[in-house]
Amino acid sequence: MEDNLLPNTQTVALETMNASVEKVKAELRKVIIGQEEMIDLMLVSLFAGGHVLLEGVPGIAKTLTAKLLAKSISVNFSRIQFTPDLMPTDVTGTTVYNLKTAEFNFNRGPIFSNIVLIDEINRSPAKTQAALFEVMEERQITVDGRTHYLDPPFFVIATQNPVEQEGTYKLPEAQLDRFLFRIKMKYPTLEQEKMILDKFKDDFRMTATEDVKSILSANDIRLCRETIEKIHIKKELIDYIATIIHNTRNNGSLFLGASPRASLAIMRTSKAIAAMSGRDFVTPEDIQHVAYPVLNHRIILTPEREMEGVQPEDVIREIIQGIEVPR
Repeated sequence: MEDNLLPNTQTVALETMNASVEKVKAELRKVIIGQEEMIDLMLVSLFAGGHVLLEGVPGIAKTLTAKLLAKSISVNFSRIQFTPDLMPTDVTGTTVYNLKTAEFNFNRGPIFSNIVLIDEINRSPAKTQAALFEVMEERQITVDGRTHYLDPPFFVIATQNPVEQEGTYKLPEAQLDRFLFRIKMKYPTLEQEKMILDKFKDDFRMTATEDVKSILSANDIRLCRETIEKIHIKKELIDYIATIIHNTRNNGSLFLGASPRASLAIMRTSKAIAAMSGRDFVTPEDIQHVAYPVLNHRIILTPEREMEGVQPEDVIREIIQGIEVPR
């Protein structure tokens, strides 16, 4: 067998993964119209073992899509509505004294689930947001000196409204860095808006959400992740990723560049994109595709560039265009 061909077992694994991905998308399309990019990136993050921050104005199906994605996977799901009075123990859980046994027992909080939707994450103060630091990175929580582990898969989907500032708390850079992607959602097009109205003109209660079926299991996700790990990436492309990240640290438009966590994120997600495309190898286009959602929340513009109205995506585009693409 030639070196550039996959072993038969890996070929079958890729075909199985692609079939599952298409089935999940088909289930979501029963309700969601448009937002194809968001759905793709959410699946990439799920398979790559990361977390997603959905950013967009109210009413463009951030929460609905997250709930339907969870419904298409037969794992545990919980939703946490972040509010200004939410305490860290409301998220992680707390230790209570049991009078019958005269012992302290740990009552698990809603974060102990497989898919966790955190609505309006920027509504809670830093103390509550900090409760997510350990669990999002290490898949564990330490309470009263005892470590409690979460069952895989563990996938956090957080939402925030970028427009409304009153009663919100900006996420610190260390918190943002825990998210694999920040996905900036857009309004639907005119044609998509018409399709939405037509689809639900006789279905005010959106009963179509009840038709979404479970497609993937926890074991399916584990197998998908194993398939992605085996995707080939050439040394030239690894160097390409490193150069992109290095250039964010030596850029006159940026006050803060990206860390090695960002380069690892690009490598992992580009392999996931390749696998979801049915390929056993990564291309430069895969890397460029994921560079924007991986980096747009990890770099900080200089005050001068920010005042000029420059967006992080503009700087990322300049960096990518200034680097020779390996072939």
